[in-house]
Amino acid sequence: MADKKDEENQGEENTAKRDFLQAVEGEVQARWEKEKAWELDALEEWSEDDKQKCMVCFPYPYMNGRLHLGHGFTISKADFFCGYQLHKGKRALFPFAYHATGMPIKACADKLAREMEEFGTPPKFPEAPAQEEKKEKAVSADPLKFGAKKSKEEAKFGSVKYQWKIMQQLGIPDEDIPKFADAAYWLKFFPPRTQDDLRAMGCKIDHRRAFVTTDINPYYDSFVSWQFNRLKELGYCEFGPRYVIWSQSDGQACLDHERTEGENVKPQEYTVVKLEVQEPYPETFGPAVGGKKVSLVAATLRPETMYGQTNCWVLPEGEYGVYNIGNDEYGVCSARAAENMAYQGQSPEFGKVECVATVSGQDLVGLKLTPPNWVKYDTVYALPMLTVLMDKGTGVVTSVPSDSPMDWRALKDLKEKPALREKYGVKDEWVLPFDSVDIIEVPDMKTTRVAEKVCVDLKINSQNDPNLAEAKDVCYKAGFNKGKMLVGSHAGRPVAEVKAKMAEELVEQGLAFPYAEPADRVVSRSGDVCVVARAKQWYLPYGKGEWLERTSALLEKMRMYGAEAQTHQFFREALDWLGDWPFSRTYGLGTKIPWDEQYLVESLSDSTVYMSYYGIAHLLQGGVLDGNGESPVGVKAEQMTAAVWDYVLLGRDFPKDSDIPEAVLRRMRNEVEYWYPYDVRVSGKDLIKNHLTFAAYHHVALFPEKHWPAGVRTNGFLLLNGKKMSKSAGNFLTLRESTDKYSADGTRLALAEAGDSNGDSNFTHNTANAAILRLSNLLELTKDFADAKASGGLRTGEYNFADSVFAAHMDAACVATEKGYDNMDFREGLVKGPFQLKLDHDSYVNSTKVLGGPHVALEERYFHVTAVLFSPITPHVSQRMWELLGHDELVARAPWPKPVLSESEYLGYLTQDHWLQGVLTDMRKTREYDIKTQYKKDGSFKLPEDYKGLPYAVSRVIVYISEYPAWQQEVTAVLQNSYDAESNTMPDMKALSARIRAECPSAKNKKLMNNIMRLLKECQKRIQTEGAEALRVGLPFSEVDLFQKNMGFMKHTLEAPEIVVVPPGEAGPDPQGFPKRKLASPGHPLDIAFILKATMDIP
Repeated sequence: MADKKDEENQGEENTAKRDFLQAVEGEVQARWEKEKAWELDALEEWSEDDKQKCMVCFPYPYMNGRLHLGHGFTISKADFFCGYQLHKGKRALFPFAYHATGMPIKACADKLAREMEEFGTPPKFPEAPAQEEKKEKAVSADPLKFGAKKSKEEAKFGSVKYQWKIMQQLGIPDEDIPKFADAAYWLKFFPPRTQDDLRAMGCKIDHRRAFVTTDINPYYDSFVSWQFNRLKELGYCEFGPRYVIWSQSDGQACLDHERTEGENVKPQEYTVVKLEVQEPYPETFGPAVGGKKVSLVAATLRPETMYGQTNCWVLPEGEYGVYNIGNDEYGVCSARAAENMAYQGQSPEFGKVECVATVSGQDLVGLKLTPPNWVKYDTVYALPMLTVLMDKGTGVVTSVPSDSPMDWRALKDLKEKPALREKYGVKDEWVLPFDSVDIIEVPDMKTTRVAEKVCVDLKINSQNDPNLAEAKDVCYKAGFNKGKMLVGSHAGRPVAEVKAKMAEELVEQGLAFPYAEPADRVVSRSGDVCVVARAKQWYLPYGKGEWLERTSALLEKMRMYGAEAQTHQFFREALDWLGDWPFSRTYGLGTKIPWDEQYLVESLSDSTVYMSYYGIAHLLQGGVLDGNGESPVGVKAEQMTAAVWDYVLLGRDFPKDSDIPEAVLRRMRNEVEYWYPYDVRVSGKDLIKNHLTFAAYHHVALFPEKHWPAGVRTNGFLLLNGKKMSKSAGNFLTLRESTDKYSADGTRLALAEAGDSNGDSNFTHNTANAAILRLSNLLELTKDFADAKASGGLRTGEYNFADSVFAAHMDAACVATEKGYDNMDFREGLVKGPFQLKLDHDSYVNSTKVLGGPHVALEERYFHVTAVLFSPITPHVSQRMWELLGHDELVARAPWPKPVLSESEYLGYLTQDHWLQGVLTDMRKTREYDIKTQYKKDGSFKLPEDYKGLPYAVSRVIVYISEYPAWQQEVTAVLQNSYDAESNTMPDMKALSARIRAECPSAKNKKLMNNIMRLLKECQKRIQTEGAEALRVGLPFSEVDLFQKNMGFMKHTLEAPEIVVVPPGEAGPDPQGFPKRKLASPGHPLDIAFILKATMDIP
């Protein structure tokens, strides 16, 4: 019961401390709002070389709900950096906007409207599981025209969420939910509330520059139209058929941000070859195929190997269909493949699947087939294979055992296992006469049958052997990179040169057709599993020519904060991966393509250069999010012509025909020129493959080089208490819920501690609660200091050694924090800066108890430094600290604290302190050892078993400062010459021993070898933490002087009334019976003796 009560009391205390912090936060935020603390305009006079500005930004969030803590994690890094740059003397600007372009909001609004139409308002949903209904698919003559018919998500109870229930989960009252059936209402509802959440978090955002996207905002609509008109003029907008991931429900392409599963998945292109079924056709094909050509259609990535087919594979248990693939031909394949083909011109009508019969895979076994491009076998057979996948490719697999390890192993199994043939009804004549066909030679491997060779080398004896994956990879790379064709019209030529040409020839001869499918599963936000369509699109030709080269150059010189090398590599991979990108849509919200208004610009493509719009958003919109208020400078949207945009954003010719006053135009131009480019963009790493790389491409295309992005900082995903955030699992926090639960600064500090890397970071309840305690205690300590200073109760006068060391710790903390924050590694900056400084302060206060307490000047500096070091992370607490310290101005404007001492000076004090603390540790260990030794020598009696103390106290300590002997100097010289500073390593002990025996005269003295070997091991160990300093001969200070400076503290620590320090070369007192340590290693030349006296008698 006592434990439970303690927990309850602790919970109440935590709540009280949190409430205290939140009260402080409310007062500080009110002051910021009153003083318009974060609103900044461009200077009227400035030079390009001395702007002293920093613009940070964050990819504007999508407004289909409130921000969650994952958003807050990334936003916090932008805000931390903004605060840090303010302390560095920069005019730091953090603008923020709200994204609504695309289909999700429109789809949710339409879904809600359908639910209310079908189930009433408020809706009464089915209580029992319902039969899954197949979605109707949107199909039109023009594949980009949205012909959305009424579609339903699965009605299966408990597995699919109704939009009404989703709105309830978002905290929307039932009476307000019907308003969200209008997509425009989402844009009125969520952005203002998101602004409130960001204010509650304490973000340093200039909200005057905020806006929402789509054509609801006439200014932003004009801006996007200008952007794409310019891209088209520059030749970056092309039109034509392209493979795209396609939502059948939405009737349009489904790109990354329109998916709930499969982000970054692209179409995988194949060549589908036709293995013509020889007549008579089986009755299971039905009457529709009579007199028509029927083929088993097989998808392959290796069309060059079709000369060597010996059979094809089907899944005996698979369900296949006979489908009309156009041109009076029928193809046998899986239903999933037929769906993809229907959107790629392989059906009578776009998007319509025409199935005339269904057959099992077993029904196909034994079909006589004519393979394309045969050179040996003009007839082959369909054979069973149990590893054929029905959702990958077409469900029909070509068999080329000369070059495919799986085909070779499977055919060999059928040949060698009569029982297997009998099980699936395979006749001997379908298998036994067939053998590998020599079609490609790989000279490096000295074989024309690479699959057989690799399988034998890897000892692959089964179709289930895990080494088959490796074998496939080896064969493909060898065949493609080193192989030469032995047959066909391209005989003698390298495979790499003719592979694509051979695929084209198969298509031209009517023996194959191109085909694509998603490389992995993709699910749209409408809930359907996507296919690949070949549709005419407006697209941006990323990944090509000069545009790619210039974008690569930009990304190489852009500063990558945090994990620099890894982030650069992520961008290089994105450039390699990214290709043609369709940007036209027919359904959703957004800006119409200005030259083809039947289409909208998709959501990622209108989000590439909007950061430049921040420069003038406050002048055009004045903080009215949808741009439908009065412009502060009197400019209307229709006045923002192409010429005006060119002048304001690109610095082109002054628009003489514009009716906007010249002063206003020049002011807008000045804002863009001053703030642009942005200095750092903070984002999740998942946006590298699209949003961030797109931004680089578009800036290169549109802007002069001086306005290209300067930096980027990416991070990984945020875990919550070690697990992925999930609403369904109950492990989820919105940003507002977190600030309500843990306070704003408690949340911010826990986010900073969560992690700095591109890997997953972890926000924990315990860390957030600890942050509340840390910050509330810091405020209490600050007030205690202010009261003590006012009462004159703190020590003054000259500094002692402990004072100098603590001053050095403060200097080191300023430098370490600056290094971490400068690279946006905020956790590292905190840990090595203010967190470590708190420990150093505790040690300082403790060490000065016997010296009159801490010095008032150092205490004052400590709280000042701490306030500023914490300020970017916990601005509310730092502001209150600043006020308690007697300042009226905002702490955010305070300059970054600089070291008082030179680097060599403060490092010198820290070196001395580090040495002294190490010596004290050694002395404590020696004291315990000497006490135990003395007790054993004196004792003819035994201590009681339950006695935990020692019956001796120290009466005197003798410290002998010893010089380095000649042998040690010789050995150290060899070690210094052997040390590799770049790798911070030494040769192994065997090599070092040999070198010392060869170069050190002292090594000939066998009595010294034990000491030499001990020194070697000691130095090897210390090098790992101290580097070259471990090999220093002598110390950069006087040990005797250091002991004398700290005599009072050492007597107190060792509980010794007398300490005698014997300098080198002096005899000093010689306590009887205490052997002195003869070995002195670099930096530790001490012999210590403790003189003891009995403190109690034990019978």
